[in-house]
Amino acid sequence: MLHKIPGRGRSFSKQWQDDITGYLFLLPSLTGFIAFIGMPVVMSLLLSFTQWDLVSGFQGIKFIGLDNFKQMATDEWFISSLRNNLFYTGMLVPVALGLGLYFASILNDKVWMKQILRTVFFMPYVSNIVAVSVVWMALFHPTRGPINYLLHLLGMANPPLWLASDKWALTAITIIEIWINIGYNMVIYLAALQGVPKELYEASEIDGATGFKRFWQITFPLLSPTTFFLLITGIINSFKVFGQVNIITQGGPGTATTVLVYYMYTAAFRFYKMGYAAALAWVLFIMIFAITIIQWRGQKKWVNYM
Repeated sequence: MLHKIPGRGRSFSKQWQDDITGYLFLLPSLTGFIAFIGMPVVMSLLLSFTQWDLVSGFQGIKFIGLDNFKQMATDEWFISSLRNNLFYTGMLVPVALGLGLYFASILNDKVWMKQILRTVFFMPYVSNIVAVSVVWMALFHPTRGPINYLLHLLGMANPPLWLASDKWALTAITIIEIWINIGYNMVIYLAALQGVPKELYEASEIDGATGFKRFWQITFPLLSPTTFFLLITGIINSFKVFGQVNIITQGGPGTATTVLVYYMYTAAFRFYKMGYAAALAWVLFIMIFAITIIQWRGQKKWVNYM
């Protein structure tokens, strides 16, 4: 004969009510996630196997299998965009990390006007991208820009044409992005430097360690988790660059500054090749995911968690 456990039914009902209440609180966010992230992701995956020009409506969608992905192997614009993106990432990430760590190390010590300098370094990161782009377009002007004027004063007869040159335009875009990201990296490194135990520096001074030796054997290893975080986020963000390219050069001159996201935008909204653009997006996602996995496994060899 079964006996009812006193209070069990009521506790089960209370747990059920709590679960329903929790799901109701999650419902708005879950609905937004499904509508604006989940469904577009699934749609883009399906579109990557189709040919669709957008203006013909849904009845114009034609299934073509893996043709979009095969086309990339011979697409000169895609190959050029990938090459430009790799060059951009290779310059931006290490230089922005190095300069961010350098300025953080300086501002972590007793420096005059430290708070003001921290704000000045961080301002580019939170400034409007259009305003920043316009200012740098004036600075990089080939004939009237102050940078080339200074180079003339220093004795350079033929300074670079910067944004007007297919050899220097991508370098100019990278310099702008480095300038923007130094402040963010510096602030993150400054926060990490606050957590380095002072006792380690005092002990190293007793042992006769020099400044560089203290940095290399104490500071740098203890900052490795921060470096790893900035490295991963820096590489991911470098593959997503779009704003500066769209505002300043629109991929030119020629394809000199066309990067993957800008080429994806051009394929979708200028040439109306929605299926091909979706395939580009998935290739970009797979590339970033693979790089992140490699970094995640490699970090076990050089990242030190205290």
